Amino acid sequence: MMDYISIERAREHNLKNVSIKIPKNKLVVITGPSGSGKSSLAFDTLYAEGQRRYIESLSSYARQFLGAISPANVDRIEGLSPAIAIDQKGNNKNPRSTVGTITEIFDYLRVLYSRIGDVYCPVSQRIISKYSPSQVTNEILKNPESTKIYICFSHKLENKNSISHLKLFLEQSGFRRFKYNDVEVLLEDLSDKTFSFPCEISVILDRLIIKDNMRERLVSSVEQAFKYGHGHCHVYINDKKINYSEILYSKDADITFPDFEPRHFSFNSPLGACQKCNGLGISQGFTDHAIIFDKSLPLLQGAIPLISKKNNFIYKMILDVASAEKINLNLPYKDLPRDFRKGILFGTKKIYKFSFTSENSKFEFKKQFQGVIPWLEKKYLETESDKVRKSLEEFMEEDICNSCQGKRLGNLSLQVKLGELDIMEVGNLPITESLSFFTSLKMSKEKEQISINLLKEIRSRLSFLNEVGLGYLTLNRSAQTISGGESQRIRLATQIGSALTGIIYVLDEPSIGLHARDTHRLIATLKHLRSLDNTIIVVEHDEETIAHADFIIDLGPGSGIHGGEIIASGSVEEIKKNLSSITGRYLNDPNLFSLKKNYQFSPSNFIDIKGATCHNIKNLNVAIPLQGLICLTGVSGSGKSTLLEDILVPALSQFFSKVATRAHYNSIIGLNHLNSYVLLDQGPIGRTPHSNLATYTGIFDQIREVFAQTPESKVKGYQPGRFSFNVKGGRCEDCEGDGIKKIEMHFLPDVYVTCSECGGSRYNVETLLVLFRGKNIADILQSTVEESYDFFKNHPKISRTLKVLLDIGLGYLKLGQPATTLSGGEAQRLKLARELSRRVNGHCLYILDEPTTGLHTSDVKILLSALLDLVALGHTVFVIEHNLHVIRNADYIIDLGPEGGDQGGQLVAFGTPEEVALNTKSFTGQFLKNFFPQQTI
Repeated sequence: MMDYISIERAREHNLKNVSIKIPKNKLVVITGPSGSGKSSLAFDTLYAEGQRRYIESLSSYARQFLGAISPANVDRIEGLSPAIAIDQKGNNKNPRSTVGTITEIFDYLRVLYSRIGDVYCPVSQRIISKYSPSQVTNEILKNPESTKIYICFSHKLENKNSISHLKLFLEQSGFRRFKYNDVEVLLEDLSDKTFSFPCEISVILDRLIIKDNMRERLVSSVEQAFKYGHGHCHVYINDKKINYSEILYSKDADITFPDFEPRHFSFNSPLGACQKCNGLGISQGFTDHAIIFDKSLPLLQGAIPLISKKNNFIYKMILDVASAEKINLNLPYKDLPRDFRKGILFGTKKIYKFSFTSENSKFEFKKQFQGVIPWLEKKYLETESDKVRKSLEEFMEEDICNSCQGKRLGNLSLQVKLGELDIMEVGNLPITESLSFFTSLKMSKEKEQISINLLKEIRSRLSFLNEVGLGYLTLNRSAQTISGGESQRIRLATQIGSALTGIIYVLDEPSIGLHARDTHRLIATLKHLRSLDNTIIVVEHDEETIAHADFIIDLGPGSGIHGGEIIASGSVEEIKKNLSSITGRYLNDPNLFSLKKNYQFSPSNFIDIKGATCHNIKNLNVAIPLQGLICLTGVSGSGKSTLLEDILVPALSQFFSKVATRAHYNSIIGLNHLNSYVLLDQGPIGRTPHSNLATYTGIFDQIREVFAQTPESKVKGYQPGRFSFNVKGGRCEDCEGDGIKKIEMHFLPDVYVTCSECGGSRYNVETLLVLFRGKNIADILQSTVEESYDFFKNHPKISRTLKVLLDIGLGYLKLGQPATTLSGGEAQRLKLARELSRRVNGHCLYILDEPTTGLHTSDVKILLSALLDLVALGHTVFVIEHNLHVIRNADYIIDLGPEGGDQGGQLVAFGTPEEVALNTKSFTGQFLKNFFPQQTI
């Protein structure tokens, strides 16, 4: 068997006949500048070919369901094993998906709770048990020989008329005795004087004395007692009454529980889901938080935007209520009496007189005031206008379901507990605590025997999640809130649990979103996978991960058309010695990253947030200095995204656009120092090939204008729309402006061929005849940013944007490159370039969430330089970041922690990088120490 994977002349995307021998069963890191061809080699060549060969080994019937993969553009690959890709798929939109369901841990929990869970009475909180006839017999036989036993079942008597029915029943069934008030009564002594109605008697089914060889009789008698007692029976042992049931019944609550199955603990099943919220745990509705915009404004003058003179009916009713209560409505809403505010929002019990006058009539009536919120709810339910419904939804917010209290399951399922916790309470524990819970769980030997394999699987999967740095997550955490990096590490933990061997694992930057403190745990996990005789291929820029690699492939030397070559390969030491490797140079000397700033950071203005409370952030006070590069740091799950996305951004949105949002803070001041803000998140910039670099940045409009102004266009009457490939007129109609055509091959991969009509240019012949400086519109789209900058240097509107793209390292991209083919790092920088090319008046706050995602250290330096230029222009740049090179070049650091989840959300450290490095409680500070000389610490 070959001990390496041999790739010969790979040409996928920008790869230039790459040939390499990759050692098997090693940790291999592929690195290089953004756009140098790392993903093309790892995913589009190695993984794609491994998948294709596996799928082609299956029957044609199976292939039609799996889909087909086109062969990689490579001459030969030998030594290939089955491949599994673990990329950065995030943002699962399904509200029913959680960490527990994704990892399948919740499936094991459902089985565990249905098999060994204790059922509690919701009234008495006592454990409810059920017994089989065999178990009841075992309990009876624990008593010594010669013990007198009565096996009985209950029978109810409502009144005197029940006596005749009882007598007939006992005679027909062959029963001669019963007990009433613990006194044994014979059938022939039965009379209506015996009882006080209504009452309950114990019919004696069998009397016996314990001795050898009577188990069979006991089992049979108990079975009969359960049958006549409708699942219930009781046994008198030496005149002591003991109740048994073969069904789960609570007498105190008068509830019969079902025989629990795993489905009863699934919020995706009608059997288990809360009936009110259908298993979502949340309901949407109007709340005082959502409808009140500004408490400092008067009630009818903006405090509640939904109430205005347009809503004449409710508006006039509020005036009448205020008049009756002698309330001054010119006061700020917050200064109005509390009872009055409550009545206005939710309605009153008091009856008021209301009068309405129009030009021709006047009418009066008396009734309770229904309240603004009930009025809005009625309006939302009754309206048939989608526009009205959509506008009202802006003032609604999700709230916890008041039936299940957000637990998503029905009440009966929540009465089943292990260690006094129901299944959803276990799911709300951080994974670290959940692991401790199941490690220390005490139970009987019988339950231990039943659950041994289930608990082993649950503990191992929780342990794997903890090992990859996700111990702060909870199993109930919605998949919608999971980042791409977290999603990748969840699937990595799942793969560890599968314990496969002989596999090629291909990972895309698993360190994304991971604090430097947790990187070593991720590396240990990758090495564990490698120890199972797997080949681990990681596309990575993190220097610590690179340093632990067995084999490194460094691509470059540049990006796009300037990349696609192997600059260096081998061990870490070999890469460091290679003078051509930019990765090697940064590994040798971290100080290559140092940048000089063209400004002096001396903040005088701040955004001051008081009492911030959301998710794991509890009553946080934090001041954000302005006109500097501010880094928000902290371990994963410490509350960084919550502070940014749920607290700061909504406050900015409300301040600048006057859109009412729920305030997750007591107060926020200092926003008046800003003139605008820009949020650059990690979302994709386009989902179709029709979106490209030129269309996204807006320069394609200007380019089409240039072509429309040529003499030939004027003669023919061509407008700018003629040069668009998205509309009829100038585009090729045979391929509808795509340049390629898809041919379905059914059981074979679909084949994409260049359009024979336009030759892939996207335009018809007439349009391509229009030239500007010797180039047609298709030639322009095939030009790189670098080439286009020289070509359009006399057109300021176009060249200004192209210059920004050059400055942030995107000069290698083609103007017509589809947005769907851009890497994560390229997309992020393209967003930044679009903002940088716009003229911004006044002080702008730029907010970025991990902008270094997908960037090589050399690219990070270019990006950081662009961010510092923004600060030099008087703006503020606020970034969430884990990259230590960016953090140490920041002007100010806000460090949250100390841990993730419930143990996070606190302000651990703040100040300059040097000051934070002095803070012994800050994990960020501990890693910053390495960047500063010892005498400054």
